[in-house]
Amino acid sequence: MSTLRLASTPAGPRRFALVPTAALFLGALYCLLPVAWVLVASTKSGSELFSTFTFLPGTGFRRNVADLSAYRDGVYWKWMANSAFYAGAGALLSTAVSAVSGYALAVYRFRGQESIFNILLAGVLMPPVILAVPQYLLLAEADLTDSYLSVLLPVILSPYGVYLARIYAASAVPDDVIEAGRMDGGSEWRIFRTIALPMMLPGLVTVFLFQFVAIWNNFLLPYIMLGDDEKFPVTLGLYTLLQQGSTTPALYTLVITGALLAIVPLIALFLVIQRFWSLDLLSGAVKS
Repeated sequence: MSTLRLASTPAGPRRFALVPTAALFLGALYCLLPVAWVLVASTKSGSELFSTFTFLPGTGFRRNVADLSAYRDGVYWKWMANSAFYAGAGALLSTAVSAVSGYALAVYRFRGQESIFNILLAGVLMPPVILAVPQYLLLAEADLTDSYLSVLLPVILSPYGVYLARIYAASAVPDDVIEAGRMDGGSEWRIFRTIALPMMLPGLVTVFLFQFVAIWNNFLLPYIMLGDDEKFPVTLGLYTLLQQGSTTPALYTLVITGALLAIVPLIALFLVIQRFWSLDLLSGAVKS
């Protein structure tokens, strides 16, 4: 009897483990269901979109892509190129600024260091909608609105990126290594570039990925800053198409197809960066 009781005791924890598993499954379903809908809806023609079962694939995907590419002489691909420029250049510059700033806050000791860091933390908690209008007024004074720089400049400084870089630099760059570099006669810039930066690389890859996705999906800042639709990113361009769809229902299929194609670069970037991210983390573990 005691043996039977001992064998049956794990049943309680196993049942309890099903609760978080079910919660995670429901969360994944909630996140993936819209993506599945976009994937299926992009295959439907205009007549099939509103007349067939929601998750029944259609036959018009190639036609939708062709119509989207032909719309206004391919303005959609111009929007995609703009998004790639905003997100790529903005993420690179933001990562560089975050690396230098985070390293300085983690390694050096100076008056007001903690105050600066606390201000950065306040910036992390600040909603972007609060900053959009002041940024527009500042760039309007500099006569930079409705330009590529009006979208690029505000995203270069990322409080969250600086915060991540500071935390990672404090844990990944030992003080003894920096002191050894100074004793060998290395300048502060050379120590940062040749010693600290490779150690911080996995964390900076994370900063780059977060910034790229955030800028790619950014809607409010371009909506306020830009007036020329030739400079629109894909998010704002699809919004204008959606607005026109209220009077021209045929444009709905273009919006859905464009939304699907806009996800592809993010998925590809994540898969590529994840590979280098894993390699960097593995090499760091071997070196340590």
